[in-house]
Amino acid sequence: MSILKAGFIAVLPAICAFIGGLSGGVISDVLLRPGLSQSAARKIPIIAGLLLASSIILCNYVEDSWMVVALMSLSFFGEGFGALGWAVMSDDSPKEISGLGGGVFNSFGAVAAITMPIIIGYLVDSTGSYDWALVFVGGCALAAVISYVFVVGPIACTWRTWKR
Repeated sequence: MSILKAGFIAVLPAICAFIGGLSGGVISDVLLRPGLSQSAARKIPIIAGLLLASSIILCNYVEDSWMVVALMSLSFFGEGFGALGWAVMSDDSPKEISGLGGGVFNSFGAVAAITMPIIIGYLVDSTGSYDWALVFVGGCALAAVISYVFVVGPIACTWRTWKR
């Protein structure tokens, strides 16, 4: 594969993530219109996106490069589709402490951004393969699904009724 062709192919997952991000937000807002609860309208796209994101594990079981790119594109689309963290933050944070809520939210995102490459590097270095790294990333997405189903409570505009 030429460098030019590889470059065009390598951008496909990122384009899919972009499309997924827009689609997840639109779908979440559309789900609110017929009267679905805010919690369901946010959790449905998040959970669906995380399930799609976990499909990255399947890259371990295909040989053809076009299938790897297709699975990565599906996974990245799902990651974008489920990226409604700021919508959830704006729904749940009391306006009086929205800055603090956003800061805490971003801090945990930064911790993940710092630790994930270290863990993935360790897995690749110790195994000589990306197989377990892909399982780890997909497993993190599945753990987030479990969290959204069993740990995360209702998502609602609580800030309107928040009292000092």
